Amino acid sequence: MKMQLAEIAKAINSTCEGNDQTVITSVAFDSRKISEGGLFVPLKGERDGHDFINSAISNGASATLWQKDRPNKPENIAVLEVDDPLLSMQQLAQYYLNKVNPTVVAITGSNGKTTTKDMTAAVLTKRFNVHKTDANFNNEIGVPMTILDMKPNTEILVLEMGMDHAGQLHQLSELTHPDVTVITMIGEAHIEYLGSREGIADAKMEITDFLREDGELIYNGDEPLLRERAEKLEQAKITFGFDQTDSVYATGYRSYKHHATFTVNDSDSQFTIPMIGKHNVSNALSALCVGRHFGESDEEIATALASFTPTADRMEWEKGDVGEDIMSDVYNSNPTAVRAVISSFGQIQVPEGSRRIAVLGDMLELGERSAALHAGLADCLDPQVINEVYLFGSEMENLADVLKNTYEPENLHYYKEDQMQRLIADLRNDIKPHDIVVLKGSHGMHLEKVVKRLR
Repeated sequence: MKMQLAEIAKAINSTCEGNDQTVITSVAFDSRKISEGGLFVPLKGERDGHDFINSAISNGASATLWQKDRPNKPENIAVLEVDDPLLSMQQLAQYYLNKVNPTVVAITGSNGKTTTKDMTAAVLTKRFNVHKTDANFNNEIGVPMTILDMKPNTEILVLEMGMDHAGQLHQLSELTHPDVTVITMIGEAHIEYLGSREGIADAKMEITDFLREDGELIYNGDEPLLRERAEKLEQAKITFGFDQTDSVYATGYRSYKHHATFTVNDSDSQFTIPMIGKHNVSNALSALCVGRHFGESDEEIATALASFTPTADRMEWEKGDVGEDIMSDVYNSNPTAVRAVISSFGQIQVPEGSRRIAVLGDMLELGERSAALHAGLADCLDPQVINEVYLFGSEMENLADVLKNTYEPENLHYYKEDQMQRLIADLRNDIKPHDIVVLKGSHGMHLEKVVKRLR
């Protein structure tokens, strides 16, 4: 972005104290990441961003938003006083979005948002100037920041949108007025706050609340909860999945160690993705539908999907320090995601005498049903397929109790949350060169630290 403070002040209904001709070239809420020409947005979290204004200034900030009536207003930097810095940042993002006027693709779902975003951006980049969400910057802070980071020549903006409570996607949809919305699937993520899968489906459908009249909803047609809600929508709808009732469905699917291939019902092309698992084929199907919406050929889409780069820690293969192959999928977790990963992992061939080892951390935000949902994972863990299981966290004790009925004691290991170092040590002593290892858990369990020690 590139705007004078006078324009920014007008966009957010404020006045500028200082040189309103100052040109702002970036926006940041982290004082450590501000740069020359930057506008600092002091947000309230565990700490109040206003307390870091001196750090922002020393790192090159040219201006700052400042909450009205807040003491210690800086005098050596341009200031725009506002009632709520977060709301003002969102207003500025909406103004800039309307100014650049890209086509907006908004993606949500209980699983697969980030991978689908990456696939979709890769497909569209073949023909268009595309800007996409960085990592999973997908909430009421991340979405406006993504918008403000886009270049003025952006033609398509691919936004990942997350939610953990009702009303959040409604707000993000109102902010962005999407031209295309994608819902990857409905699982149990955030069921603690939404009560049921039906509640989750209602919350996910909020992404269509401000879908443009000539827009299109692309959604997983294999999910009845989405189908019955989508039917009420007046805009165009396309379904993807594995059922023959879907608009686009996979007709052939094979998963290998480092990639998967598939075909679809209405094309002669074969598609390859550098990830494994049926769930990632589903993500690719949604990206295929988006690509077609924008006039991409299946050949172009196939080329893009074969070479796209996933965001870190999404079924990412790494090499362990004794030669083992490690699949890191440790950014988030819920029962649907775990089942999908374990199913895909279990199909990978290993040399005779080698093992498939699963390291599972707690799935967070499952509420009252957490114990039952953790214990329920037992039916996807077969000792003949997943030869050894390491469980980490207080909730995983529920799964450990059930697995005692099927796993021999030497092949089942449980660790409390304060025993990560023991978990790491035991894994390092146990893993052999030709074993394969998968790690899956909610981000709050920090299994990435285990991956780092095994690398």
